[in-house]
Amino acid sequence: MQFIDLKTQYSKIKDLVDSKVLAVLESGAYIGGPEITELEEKLAEFSGVKHCLACSNGTDALLIPLMAWDVKPGDAVFTTSFTFIATGEVAALRGATPVFVDIDPDTYNMCPDSLEKTIQKVIKEGKLTPKVVIPVDLFGIAADYDRINEISKKYNIKVLEDGAQSYGGTYKGRRTCSLANAASTSFYPAKPLGAYGDAGASFTNDDELINIYKSIRVHGSGIDKYDNIRIGLNARMSTIQAAVLLAKLTIFDDEIISRDRIANNYHQLLKDKVKIPIVPEGYTSAWAQYTIQVESTEKRQEIFKRFSENGIPYSVFYPIPLHKQTAYKDICVVADDLSKSEIAAERVFSIPMHPYLEEKDQEKIASLIYSK
Repeated sequence: MQFIDLKTQYSKIKDLVDSKVLAVLESGAYIGGPEITELEEKLAEFSGVKHCLACSNGTDALLIPLMAWDVKPGDAVFTTSFTFIATGEVAALRGATPVFVDIDPDTYNMCPDSLEKTIQKVIKEGKLTPKVVIPVDLFGIAADYDRINEISKKYNIKVLEDGAQSYGGTYKGRRTCSLANAASTSFYPAKPLGAYGDAGASFTNDDELINIYKSIRVHGSGIDKYDNIRIGLNARMSTIQAAVLLAKLTIFDDEIISRDRIANNYHQLLKDKVKIPIVPEGYTSAWAQYTIQVESTEKRQEIFKRFSENGIPYSVFYPIPLHKQTAYKDICVVADDLSKSEIAAERVFSIPMHPYLEEKDQEKIASLIYSK
């Protein structure tokens, strides 16, 4: 059984993927080929924003907006501790201070109340300038952007949506990656829309900002490529990855429908047995993962033992919150209470989720979860 079945997906669109990749090989336009522009236009249209910048990976897709906004030492970048390291890492790479806030225990996304209390704490201490909030749309579900945007605007803080796990989901009728001042996503192969290697994208409605993005993507280039006008990155997307993503976009809507159907089947199999994912009213999930919570670490280990004995793959996202990781030991600020993040890290785990998962496999997984 596969945790994410990319081989079956490839078999469905093999001819299209192969033809698009072959076209790139025949053209020789491995960097900056026409597929890049086509992909950017289609992603912007899909997301409901004016501009999309295709780039090298999801981490650079987060870093580029911070660079464009001149995030620097002395600035505070607020995000959650219950996420992948990249979200806090980009703040540290700019010399800014990651400030970790707690999560909502139902969605595992940023808690707006914790955010506002922590912003007030930072302002009161007077050591840092609140600059950016990075909510993370964890496991496929958007954060509460109405509240987060309102709070951030109150304190004159930019909001950067980390949609690395939510691309294809919606929030109150709007697509993810259109919900804040800027947004970023990842096309790592395991994502709902994944390439066959590293790739990412940044989104904005700001005409000036997209031009800065384009400059940063290619070493801070200006009109003359040998007259660089700012410090930038080498953050270009491979044309081959763009070709793969263009092929996958043709089935993406259908795959999101399949993911939702599979998630609903899990709901029926697992309700009243474990804590299942909660999708708030007015939201839809991209189901990057199907993540459940049990009552203790010990119970989780019991289930893992049964899974291992029966060939069931699983994963824990994320066993160590960022504020407890070595890299952040001396460089972060934390909210007064991160207990919900710590509880989630001890009790959640993710089970197989992909558009081609069969019901019989779901039934087997469910039987092993609540087996005595």
